[in-house]
Amino acid sequence: MIANSDGAGGGPDAGSSGCEGAGDEEAQVIVVGAGPAGSAAALHLARAGVDVLLLEKSGFPREKVCGDGLTPRSVYQLVRMGIDIDAPGWMRNKGMRWVCGGHQAELDWPRLGALPDFGLTRSRHDFDDLLATHARATGARLRTQVKVTGPLTDRAGHVIGVSASRGPEQEPVNYRAPLVIAADGASARTTLGLGFERDGRRPVAAAARRYYRSEARTHDPYLELWADLRCPRTGRDLPGYGWVFPLGDGRVNVGLGVLPQQRRRRPVDLRAALEHWLPRLPSGWGLSEENADSPLRSAPLPMGLNRRPQYRRGVLLVGDSAGMVSPWSGEGIAQAMEAAEVAADIIALALARPAGPRREHALHQYPAEIERRWARYYRLGNLAGDLVFSRYGFRPVLHPRVMASPPVLRTLARLLTHVTDEPAQDTVDAVLHGLLRLVPTPRR
Repeated sequence: MIANSDGAGGGPDAGSSGCEGAGDEEAQVIVVGAGPAGSAAALHLARAGVDVLLLEKSGFPREKVCGDGLTPRSVYQLVRMGIDIDAPGWMRNKGMRWVCGGHQAELDWPRLGALPDFGLTRSRHDFDDLLATHARATGARLRTQVKVTGPLTDRAGHVIGVSASRGPEQEPVNYRAPLVIAADGASARTTLGLGFERDGRRPVAAAARRYYRSEARTHDPYLELWADLRCPRTGRDLPGYGWVFPLGDGRVNVGLGVLPQQRRRRPVDLRAALEHWLPRLPSGWGLSEENADSPLRSAPLPMGLNRRPQYRRGVLLVGDSAGMVSPWSGEGIAQAMEAAEVAADIIALALARPAGPRREHALHQYPAEIERRWARYYRLGNLAGDLVFSRYGFRPVLHPRVMASPPVLRTLARLLTHVTDEPAQDTVDAVLHGLLRLVPTPRR
């Protein structure tokens, strides 16, 4: 949904070049990419006493296309990482406001045993900086301005590190480690040529966002979602939804997330769709060109666990590299951080074993655990995307009768955002767990 990942500014080391350690370097684990997935993995590894190198091609702070909205699952991961979510820069929200067909409904986040009952927003401009800085403070060796160019392999084809170019001079350098985590986003450049296959049946969605100055909406306690948008040229239902997310700093994040249209998988013109939608919003919100605070930026959303296996030959895939964006909502940050913690825990245990079959057996528990947690949920979401969302958007799901029924709407909201508890804490949890148990396990 919400998105594709100390205080504001990240402390004295934020934005530093990170080029300490001239020449080649070695570690126990290399993490490629310092977005939410990579920084979370590096933090959990460092906390477990693992020597980890975190490589980032850009400097900090930096722009990332995102809705900037964090569900309770994301908040839970931030708390586990030790992030101070009460520091300046965070904006809390109570839940979601859905708008469809002239109706609207406000849904508070549920009170569950394991998850917080609030969400957050924060611009990715400094969110990623904060997480990377926190990982560094925990013990990870952060290197920015390092562009990974490919894997290093031994004679057996096992990955033993990465090659890269470093700094403005693009100095060639090698980083060596027995294990590599690829958290380098949708491009997954680190894994190209290593046999990690992308499932061509799974669509790659797209998102676009723009910031606007809006005192009227910047402190809205709800994340607002519009599900009845139209494609400007055809008049058909937009295969996705629009959002207006408050940032609490005088701005809002306004954007669209869409699947390719089912017929011929045609892409949607995101700029035209946004321009078609904005005039429908109240003029008092100030979402006009003179109040724009950024250009329109877009990015791909690799969905539905579209790259498998998540472990092979010394490389683990985390976040967008593995296509972990939810096919239900387009949210990716919660899944990226959760998978990062799983990967870090398994790596720490695997490194306690000698290199060889015993360690490999431990590392293969990573894809097994991802499948245990998410396979049924993602498979059902992929089916819903193929049959409904990519054809008709969310309008059929948010039928007027659904919008008029709070119990049905709460159940649907929990399904879309995967905000559930296990074991079940309430009736909605029990219903959703029962539904997912009916989904057959994917064939291997």
